[in-house]
Amino acid sequence: MTRHKITVRDIGKKYESGRKLTMITCYDAAFARIMDKAGPDMLLVGDSLGMVIQGRRNTLEVTLEEMAYHCRAVSRANPAAHLICDMPFMSYQISPEQALESAGFLIREGRGESVKLEGGEEVAESIARIVKAGIPVVGHLGLTPQSIHKFGGFVMQGRDEESAARIRRDALILQEAGAFLIVLEGIPATLAEDVTQSLRIPAVGIGAGPGCSGQVLVCYDMLGMDERFNPRFLKKYAALHEIIENAAKAYVSEVESGAFPGKENY
Repeated sequence: MTRHKITVRDIGKKYESGRKLTMITCYDAAFARIMDKAGPDMLLVGDSLGMVIQGRRNTLEVTLEEMAYHCRAVSRANPAAHLICDMPFMSYQISPEQALESAGFLIREGRGESVKLEGGEEVAESIARIVKAGIPVVGHLGLTPQSIHKFGGFVMQGRDEESAARIRRDALILQEAGAFLIVLEGIPATLAEDVTQSLRIPAVGIGAGPGCSGQVLVCYDMLGMDERFNPRFLKKYAALHEIIENAAKAYVSEVESGAFPGKENY
């Protein structure tokens, strides 16, 4: 059965009904087609592609053009899920005008349906400008990967009262600026639940416990594509690295032995 296209309004209705929201991060048409068949509410084209796809140490080198390229690829799968595209580092920090232009580029050239940007009060004006232009916005608080040099690495945030209070305050500010959803990453479960309950919009968590309005995972991570990556927040629903490696070994062996291609292959 073909699913209807999920809109921001649909996401809001599901949240208001008390059902958990689902978001999956992917970066290309092949995975987007497969993931969308599972029925998630949202697909996120994350700037995490810098690490997962490009092999970089962090997300800071990802460009606006690269985000648009990958978002276009995902959009070609024609997913029913709502398509969100990350705004990469330094594509929105300079001014609200720059943020609006970058968001418009990701919608126009990347064919995204909403954009996500990191930060709290400091990006509220930019969010308001983007929303006013008719582009839905997702906020992102807690462990924001574009600020890893400030944090000293990929470390949990909100552990002390001062930083926890800032996250609580920033969540309300993003809501008032017009964000329709907030991602909470790498914060204590109790804090994430408090923030979620304080909002009128959903908060989707990653490494933030079960008290959020839903969850997000990267498809490569949940499929076990990298046996080296095993953070506590991740549940691997498959071990594809083993399957893929064994398939490649079988191919190499059969080509070398002459077993492939067989008569059935030509």
